[in-house]
This record gives sequence, structure tokens and C-alpha cells, in this order.
Amino acid sequence: MKLTVFGATGQIGQEIVTQALAAGHEVTAVVRDPARFTITGPGLQVFQADLKEGESLRKAVAGRGAVLSGLGARRRGDAGVAAALTRSVLWAMEAEGTRRLLVVSAAPLGPVPERQPMLDRTTLAVINTLLKPVYDDLRSMEEELARSSTDWTSVRPPRLLNKPLTGSYRTVVGGTPRSGRTLGRADVAHAMLGMIENPATVKQGVGVAY
Repeated sequence: MKLTVFGATGQIGQEIVTQALAAGHEVTAVVRDPARFTITGPGLQVFQADLKEGESLRKAVAGRGAVLSGLGARRRGDAGVAAALTRSVLWAMEAEGTRRLLVVSAAPLGPVPERQPMLDRTTLAVINTLLKPVYDDLRSMEEELARSSTDWTSVRPPRLLNKPLTGSYRTVVGGTPRSGRTLGRADVAHAMLGMIENPATVKQGVGVAY
């Protein structure tokens, strides 16, 4: 399948590109600064673009089977990035008639599981307070998705770790795994690639965690 990856220089984005190439997909990696992107290999195209300009992204998404995005704030001061850049991606996709989109969001945007232990509820409340600007940005992003005509999926992992791919994790379509506290970035990428052709995940938030 022909895939386009936004946020390809980020940690999740690099994992998506690497795993997609290994699986035999043709990948277009959209970057602002090609010097920061070091992945190479057959089937890879690097596309430089201003992510704030939807018009400049049209060629990157035209004719693609799916678009995957790791775009988002990396710290509190970047809040607003996810919604703004995703808006540009959505505009380009709708202009080109490209429908399938998977993005990275966060577990706190999903529903609290039934019988969630008090410790997890308390931890979530603290995290929501500390990272409120980031989560507000992601909520705005998800609102943009819901208003779009795309077949979107919002993948909502908890605290992210740098660890090798396991391929072993829980997913809950429309919900949140109970006591799901962490997930490796490599497994986030693995989950996103696995959901591309899963119709049950279309227009859904999907909780993913160990």
C-alpha cells in the first residue's frame, strides 16, 4: 500500500516509517527539514513541505491508501501544534479525495474504564492538570477529525516509553484499557499500521496500552 507519514522525524513517526517499509509498503515521509531525517531504503520517498500550508501537502497525500500522523506537541510550549497541523493535513486530504487517516492522540481523552483503580484515577487527574494545554490541543484536533469527511482513527496511548517492539498490547475501540499505564512508541506505530484496514476503528478513538 502507498502510505504517507506526517511527523516522520518524530520518534513515533520514525517507527511508523521503519515498520511500514519492512512490511513492504511504499512510504512518503513528509518532513520540514530533510537533514533531520536519516531513514533510507527502497520504497521510501522524502517529501519536504511547510506543514502549515495545506496546498503544499496535496501532492504528498494524493493517491495514497492511508495517511498516518505522529504530529503533536512535544512539550507544553508547543500546545496548539496538533490541531493546527492536522487541519492542514485534513484540508489536503479532502482536496485530493484521500480518505483514510490515523493520528496519535492520548489516553486521557478517552473514557475512564469501569472499575478503574483509585490510584489510576488520581494519577490521571494530576496528569490532566499538569498537561492541560497539550490535552486541550488534542481535543481540538479530535474535533477537527470529527468534522472532516475522512475515515479517521484517533489512537490514544498512555505514557510513552522508548523500548523495542513487542507487538503485545491491548486495544479498546471507543474505550480505554483498564489500568493501561504505558506503551512503547514502537508498539504505537505497530498498532496504527495494524488498524489501517480495520473498519471497526473508522471514526473511532482507540485506547492502546500494555
